[in-house]
Amino acid sequence: MMGLMASDETRTETRTETGVQAPAETRTHARVDGGARETSAEAPATRAWTTWTTRLLVLGIVLAAMNLRPAITSLGALLEEVRDGLGMSGSVAGLLTSVPPLCFAVFGVTAPRLARRFGPGAVVCAGMVAITAGLLIRPYVGGTGGFLAATALALMGIAVSNVLMPVIVKRYFPDRVGSMTGLYSMALAFGTSVAAAATVPVTNALGGHWQPGLAVWAVLPALAVVPWIPFVRNRKAPTSTAPGASSPRTEGGQAAEKPAEQPPLRITRSRTAWALAVFFGLQATAAYITMGWMAQIFRDSGVSAGTAGLLLAVIMVMGVPLAFVIPRVATRLPHQGPIVLVLGVCGLAGYAGLYFAPVGGAWAWALLLGVSNCAFPLALTMVGMRARTGAGVAQLSAFAQSTGYLISIPGPLLVGVLYQHSGGWGLPIALMSALMVPQIVVGVLAGRDRTVEDEAAR
Repeated sequence: MMGLMASDETRTETRTETGVQAPAETRTHARVDGGARETSAEAPATRAWTTWTTRLLVLGIVLAAMNLRPAITSLGALLEEVRDGLGMSGSVAGLLTSVPPLCFAVFGVTAPRLARRFGPGAVVCAGMVAITAGLLIRPYVGGTGGFLAATALALMGIAVSNVLMPVIVKRYFPDRVGSMTGLYSMALAFGTSVAAAATVPVTNALGGHWQPGLAVWAVLPALAVVPWIPFVRNRKAPTSTAPGASSPRTEGGQAAEKPAEQPPLRITRSRTAWALAVFFGLQATAAYITMGWMAQIFRDSGVSAGTAGLLLAVIMVMGVPLAFVIPRVATRLPHQGPIVLVLGVCGLAGYAGLYFAPVGGAWAWALLLGVSNCAFPLALTMVGMRARTGAGVAQLSAFAQSTGYLISIPGPLLVGVLYQHSGGWGLPIALMSALMVPQIVVGVLAGRDRTVEDEAAR
């Protein structure tokens, strides 16, 4: 499947002066001035890109996406053992679960600048190295401070890779952004759920100690480094310009046009931008509370550690099919409010069940919360729909994600504080339910059929 997608997804087109388009990977002649001109010198290079190189890049994207969440969900599955081993209080454990959004907000903003200087492939490769190092050393550094520092190193690699993966998809697969984004999202959800489900069994197989159970997840990012090595020095996307073509080519094989210089949007004047940023932040809050605490909630309710990991995996794996379905449905609707409402109701029902019958209906609550957590692909889809221009999408995406991750930082920490001081999960679950209400409200506002350019212009 990967090979088929690699050859299909990277098809580029070359426009000759006659206006005829043909796939560059199959054409061996270009028509210029009414005659045929041989392009055999370029055809081998194009074929080389569309076979081995492209398949390697697709493999790199898949492996990198699989490593963007296991550092978080593997820790959630063993949080009780880590707390006991390092002597963490509930508040410190809450701080630990707040580190991911903090790192994403702080380090993620540096990714575009690093990519411009070193190239996106080099930055993603370095990100995989950072993830490997952080996951390998954090169980063995000793002490809470060292554990937090090593976790931050791994999350730094995740943050820059998280930002640049969509950029790489757009850069190298401009005519297949939807399907490649679907593949990337599926790989991300798969890695998230596998780490949640397999951490406890793997830990038991390795002797029952939490240190090797966490360190073993360094193997996957180490493997992900390999396919990115050829792209470390490759800062440009492939082109396939036919000799004698009438205009220079862009990365997607279309005629390059010099865009008119446009002033940046005053994005903070847009109510839709603010609604989308708050929606992004609240759904991220729910996601990181789930990844950091949900397995512990089930365990404290009487569920075994292995089953709790599987329940967390069910919540995460719901993102695999729904990452394909939700964006397609959302783009067919003028208003995405109904989808926001359905996801929010599922979340409220899941939290209510978790409060009243955490063990008896555990699998049903996991399914409902898994559906609710799929607000993330919906938020990304709405970013693309709420702006008309590419520059507007980029600016809205940066504003919504950076502001949203900052909003999400206190949530997991507050859950840890409430758990420690109340001695149970009643107040934390009530907090999660209460946050779902404003998430629905701002999501409905963000889903209205309007653009940030129009609002900012007013």
